[in-house]
Amino acid sequence: MKDMSSRMGGFFVPSLIILSLLLLPATGGADIYKYVDKDGVIHFTNVPTQPNYRKLPSLPSLPTYVPNRASYGGYNGLRPFSCPPSSLANQYAYDMHIKIACQRYGLDLKLVKAVIRAESAFNAQAVSPKGAVGLMQLMPGTSRDLGVVNPLDPLENIDGGARYLRTMLNRFDNNVVLALAAYNAGPEAVQKYGGVPPYDETQTYVQRVLDYYSRTTP
Repeated sequence: MKDMSSRMGGFFVPSLIILSLLLLPATGGADIYKYVDKDGVIHFTNVPTQPNYRKLPSLPSLPTYVPNRASYGGYNGLRPFSCPPSSLANQYAYDMHIKIACQRYGLDLKLVKAVIRAESAFNAQAVSPKGAVGLMQLMPGTSRDLGVVNPLDPLENIDGGARYLRTMLNRFDNNVVLALAAYNAGPEAVQKYGGVPPYDETQTYVQRVLDYYSRTTP
């Protein structure tokens, strides 16, 4: 497989094949490697082509849930999680909303569900310490730009978050990795570094969403 920092082309046919290969469990040999070039640009691949690539460690004992950031104010996306498995009790409750949004904006349902899981663990009332709200953790400014009147409403939140994710995919030529990085850190940061920004939180976030994608069932 080619370096994931390169453009992935059309998302739905060739890139889904690429993602399916990339997202095989680690035991199947789909290890991910990272290389930071002299300009600070981060490259991901599962086929290292030079000795500078370093294998990324698997996220230790990844849980099947992510805590509500409103309840875990110190959560920054990096430390171990601690909350009851019932956090994912609603993981199928919003499937109809997600399917509608995915059909409207041409998105992969599994990808949107993986983002929601990483962002809020399907908690529609989640509010982060920075003010991000709802299932897809929309910031107030983003909600305004997207015309989301009530980000705590699951239908509005999912529609706005899916539309924003579609915008990021369009901006970065359907490169899923860069779109996820932009969703987390902002498109300006991705543009500035010409790849995934060298932020621990963003790198971990991208890894986590891709891992959840591999575990998500439609």
